[in-house]
Amino acid sequence: MQIWIIQTLNSLALGGLLFMLSSGFALIFGLMRIANLTHGSLFMLGTYVAATLVRDGHNLIVAAIASMIIIAIVGGLIERFILRRLSGNSQGQVLATLGLSFIAADFCLMIWGGDPIPISTPAMFQTPLQFLGLTFPTYRLVILIAAIIAAILLYLLMERTRLGAMIRAGVDDMDMARAVGIPASALFTTVFCLGAALAGLGGTLAGPIFNAYPGLDADMLPLALIVVILGGVGSLLGTFVASFIVGFIYTFGIALVPDLAYVILFLPMVVVIAFKPQGLFGRVTT
Repeated sequence: MQIWIIQTLNSLALGGLLFMLSSGFALIFGLMRIANLTHGSLFMLGTYVAATLVRDGHNLIVAAIASMIIIAIVGGLIERFILRRLSGNSQGQVLATLGLSFIAADFCLMIWGGDPIPISTPAMFQTPLQFLGLTFPTYRLVILIAAIIAAILLYLLMERTRLGAMIRAGVDDMDMARAVGIPASALFTTVFCLGAALAGLGGTLAGPIFNAYPGLDADMLPLALIVVILGGVGSLLGTFVASFIVGFIYTFGIALVPDLAYVILFLPMVVVIAFKPQGLFGRVTT
């Protein structure tokens, strides 16, 4: 029973991290129609920034705030000076973000080296919780709570604010949104910065579980792509649900049938694409 509980909490924690990564990816893709292949690199950069700050004596909360700000600035610079110049050239944007991901990987290798950098779990979350004779890893529960809070805040942003209304209008029909006076250029930069900040937050919270290591971006980006396809582009609810579905499939797949983990992971995506191309919660566009 204890093993199953730990695996379940690992699945929930991974699902929470995937939501923070994938929600930003889905926002950017839904609004700007850019498959931002640097998103995994932003996640990895967030982990390295957090590792550096924690190693210098700062706590994880300070590291998370700093990482969100730094990665948001990096994302804004990428959108403003690279992707905007390639507006309308989808192939160029994909190739540019792919190239940037390679540059980011080599940059991290040059600055931080090839050895994993451990990030210690905050002292207040190191003691496991005891309930009914069972032990629960506290930090996994913290990540789950953080993901739920992030989902609620994103929902309120999208559904209860003027910025959210502009984003939803842009996702539905960008040409009409421009026609009614929505500043598309500023909106694109804002959404890209928001998506990058969420990736930085996810990378920070992932640090005590995964550590900071080269290749973290390549490990996380395919999972984010699966989440977005499975949940449906532009659907916050779909991204949330799909993140935990993928988290459970991946975690239990590795634990039970490690040789077939990726087969089990990609199979639901193939089925969804075959029978519901718009995703579980995506809308059919005409």
